Amino acid sequence: MKKLINSPESVLAESLHGFAAAHGDIVALGEDLKFVHRKVLKPGKVALLSGGGSGHEPLHAGFVGHGMLDAACPGQVFTSPTPDQMIAAANAVDGGNGVLFIVKNYEGDVMNFEMAAEMAGVEIATVITDDDVAVETSTYSTGRRGVAGTMVVEKVLGAAAEAGADLATLKALGDTVNGRTRSMGVALTSCTVPAAGTPTFTLAEDEMELGVGIHGEPGRRRVKMLPADGIADEMIGAIASDFGADAGGPVLLLVNGFGGTPAMELYVMYHAARTRLEKAGFTVARSLVGNYVTSLEMAGCSVTVTRLTDEIAGYWDAPVHTAALRWGM
Repeated sequence: MKKLINSPESVLAESLHGFAAAHGDIVALGEDLKFVHRKVLKPGKVALLSGGGSGHEPLHAGFVGHGMLDAACPGQVFTSPTPDQMIAAANAVDGGNGVLFIVKNYEGDVMNFEMAAEMAGVEIATVITDDDVAVETSTYSTGRRGVAGTMVVEKVLGAAAEAGADLATLKALGDTVNGRTRSMGVALTSCTVPAAGTPTFTLAEDEMELGVGIHGEPGRRRVKMLPADGIADEMIGAIASDFGADAGGPVLLLVNGFGGTPAMELYVMYHAARTRLEKAGFTVARSLVGNYVTSLEMAGCSVTVTRLTDEIAGYWDAPVHTAALRWGM
C-alpha cells in the first residue's frame, strides 16, 4: 500500500487539520474534531448539516460554506459518523430556525442521524438521498444508495436556505430534487482503505464493475472493458429508463470522478454522456465535471442527471463559496 499518510490511525485527524488550515477563511473545526463548520454563521438561517464516512472528499466538508452546508460530520474512512458528532454539530450551528439533515441512504448513516435527531434538542428535519439507479430495492436492505446526487441536493438546498426558506420548505424541496435525480457509476479499479491495506475488491485488466457503489459495493454486473461510448450507453440507458415517462427536458449533467481518473478522461465521458442524453430527448442546461464524490483512489466515474425546474436551476446558479465549489461571488 502506497499512500501519502503517516499512519492509518492518524490520517483522518491530520487531514482535517490540514483542510481547516488551508481553508481557514471558510471553515473551522468543531471541538474534538467532531465536525467542520462554517466559520461565519448566518443568524436566523435554517442550518444545513450533512456527513458520512471519510474517503469521499470533497464530500462533505468541502461543501461547507456560503450557499451550501453549515456543518459536516466526518466519520472514519467509509464509516458513518456517530450520533454525538451530529448532536454537537446541530447545536453549534442552529440559528433558532431548525436544522436540516441531508443523509445518504446507507444503513449506518440513516440510523445514526435518526438517533441524533431524537436527542439533539433542536428542531430537525431530514432529507434522505437515494439517487443510485444501479441498486434494485429488492436486493439492498435500505433501498437505493445515496451517491453523487447528494451534492446536487446540498447545493440547491444551500442556496434556498441562504434565500431564507424555512425548514418545511427546505425539506419538501430536498425531497423533490432527490426525486428528480438519478446516478450510476462504473469502476475500473478498486480502492484501498488505509486501515485494511489491501484493495476492497479485484478486477482483471480487461474488466470493469458497472453500477459500483462509492464504497466499492458490487454493481449491477461485472463486464469486459468497454470504450467510453459503450460505458455511456450503459449508464445513460439505465438513467433514462429509470426516469420512465418523465424522461426528457432540461437537465443538469454531472460527471463525477471517483478519485483516480484524469480530467481528460472525465471530459471524454461527459461528451459521450451528453451526446446520449440529447439523443434520448434531454437538453443539457447545466454541467459540472470533476472529482466531487470520490472513493479514495478508485479509477472510474459516475454520471448524475437532475431534471431541472426554473426553481432548481435558479438555486443551482446562486452564488456559492466553499472549499470545493465556488461561483458567482
